[in-house]
Amino acid sequence: MTDDRKERQREAYRAAEPAEGPLTTDQGVAVDHTDDSLSAGERGPTLMEDFHFREKLMHFDHERIPERVVHARGAGAYGYFEPYESCAEFTRAAFLQDPSVRTPVFVRFSTVQGPRGSADTVRDVRGFATKFYTSEGNYDLVGNNMPVFFIQDGIKFPDFVHALKPEPQNEMPTGASAHDTLWDFVSLQPETLHMMMWLMSDRAIPRSYRMMQGFGVHTFRFVDARGKGTFVKFHWKPKLGVHSLVWDEAQECQGRDPDFNRRDLWLAIEAGEFPEYELGVQLIPEEEEFSFDFDLLDATKIIPEEQVPVRPIGRMVLDRNPHNFFAETEQVAFHTANVVPGIDFTNDPLLQARNFSYLDTQLIRLGGPNFAQIPVNQPVAPVRTNQRDGYHQTAIHTGTNYSPNSLGGGCPAIAGPDGYAFTHYAERVDGAKIRKRSASFQDHYSQAAMFWNSMSDWERRHIVDAFRFELGKVGAVEIRERTVGELAHIDYSLATSVAEGIGVAMPSPGGNDHKPVASPALSLDNLRGDHSIRTRMIAVLVADGVDTVQLGQAKEALSAQGAVVEALAPHDGTVRSSDGNDCPVDRALPTVASVLYDAVLLPGGPVGTPDLSSDSTAMRFVRDAYRHGKPIGALGSGVGILAALEPEGLHIASGHGHVCADRGVVTDTTTGAASEEFTRAFAEAVAGHRYWDRPSVRC
Repeated sequence: MTDDRKERQREAYRAAEPAEGPLTTDQGVAVDHTDDSLSAGERGPTLMEDFHFREKLMHFDHERIPERVVHARGAGAYGYFEPYESCAEFTRAAFLQDPSVRTPVFVRFSTVQGPRGSADTVRDVRGFATKFYTSEGNYDLVGNNMPVFFIQDGIKFPDFVHALKPEPQNEMPTGASAHDTLWDFVSLQPETLHMMMWLMSDRAIPRSYRMMQGFGVHTFRFVDARGKGTFVKFHWKPKLGVHSLVWDEAQECQGRDPDFNRRDLWLAIEAGEFPEYELGVQLIPEEEEFSFDFDLLDATKIIPEEQVPVRPIGRMVLDRNPHNFFAETEQVAFHTANVVPGIDFTNDPLLQARNFSYLDTQLIRLGGPNFAQIPVNQPVAPVRTNQRDGYHQTAIHTGTNYSPNSLGGGCPAIAGPDGYAFTHYAERVDGAKIRKRSASFQDHYSQAAMFWNSMSDWERRHIVDAFRFELGKVGAVEIRERTVGELAHIDYSLATSVAEGIGVAMPSPGGNDHKPVASPALSLDNLRGDHSIRTRMIAVLVADGVDTVQLGQAKEALSAQGAVVEALAPHDGTVRSSDGNDCPVDRALPTVASVLYDAVLLPGGPVGTPDLSSDSTAMRFVRDAYRHGKPIGALGSGVGILAALEPEGLHIASGHGHVCADRGVVTDTTTGAASEEFTRAFAEAVAGHRYWDRPSVRC
């Protein structure tokens, strides 16, 4: 940990803790000993009059609160949001009006299925929930990293979550979706198929929370100062682009670093590399509500960006880590019904259910109705209510607690007719009381097919592999067959590829008569961000005899562009450099793996110096980085390490000149200083992130 980071941590502790002084009880009584209980003699029984012991144990026994039913494992950060310009033309929400006003935010990222103790890199949906502390009250934009959901009506939510969670007889699997109950549900509920396509894609294993999109999922409604409504879909787009792990990497990360995504977010903020996201909206005039071939109220559908472009309206920067995980990240309470004037709901049946369920959940999880008084949940806007008492009431109220009243001077009074207060959107609703889903909700295959059609070849391969893995864990053959039959309605080649891998009969052709539509905005190939290498983790493999001139110049050039460069060696401590000095080592190779890095650099050494080609751990590191499509740079004799892997299929760039670059492999066989041409070519390769068109290596 750097000195700056240590000092910031000390400042955080000082800000969060009381003034210096003796240890006390909860009542402020000073304590002179806290290591031994009061007892009758040295070996006698503990005495119950030891109030310090009883208070300490009582508090410890009750430190845990019920974890969230879903989204239990999370990470959070504070920051701010600022609009690019006034959005008054379509909403009167105050925080979307003035570009000079920064609205504080707290964001919580999370996985869905697993408990708090599960790993970060499981195949799962990720939560992306933002609490805006606006001048008009708190607004919660509660979303996911995928724009659609599994079900259309909230009444199915308990069924879906029961099927998704570990199976009740053995509480397995933890944090995973590869089991019979989920796929039984999926194969019997075609409305899940669009979301399952997203879940089987690399979107389900993000490289980082900083490189992950967010979506509001539902269609909401903006309302302007005149009371006119506009349908809206919310999009968060990360400045660094959208990047993912691959399944093989994700599985190894679970063992190497189960906190991979949490740690990445925390360390980036500590280092001053603040994550940034752009908020965009898709706006649909109310008169165009029925102009699509799907229902705007259907949460299993997207509005293709080719039909309604995303309009950027502001940016969010996360610039502070929480002081205390429990007090802030664990106790933050999001609620889809926390809206402000200018933002309202639609009749989406899934959204209506969430508006009930979130509030109901907080009551049991946070112990009562006063959870809004917890600091992370407190609005910056003044709070004046007639609510009183209840568990954990921290305010000392005086005066009246009813309305209307005269004894309290009529306070708190209702807001006047000046447009300041929230007013529900006036929408006429007519209809008989029935349990029936609209016919406009019945197409479950077209958009799933559009997602498949929009994928690049490598994305399709990964989706097929994901289905094969997940369904390969399903014990009931009939569930496998039924799911493959449903996939045939999406794309027959997809279904047959999956069937071949899981050992079931080929499905019958036909049944997918939807149009072959694609949306380029859905492919990760088109979401690479600003093409910078900021915060990319670059591993430099070193050993005794490393050329410190090459290493120093390459590291300086890459660090200047914002990359994080770490020297890895077969052992901790230092290695002897080519000039006879000690070169510090950041980490020992046995403690890390290539899955924790974005690129690899192999500096050279003098002729005859032992290199890393005889170290099996180092060779595996390079081999894995290559087969995962990561950029690899090699200088001088470092090229020999790549050459040692050529018999396994690793392809080394060749061509005219000293510096050669081909599909993310950049080499320079000259000795001496790393050239500007090499560092530029390698940085460009790192910015490209992955190279899936390379020849395969034999593992």
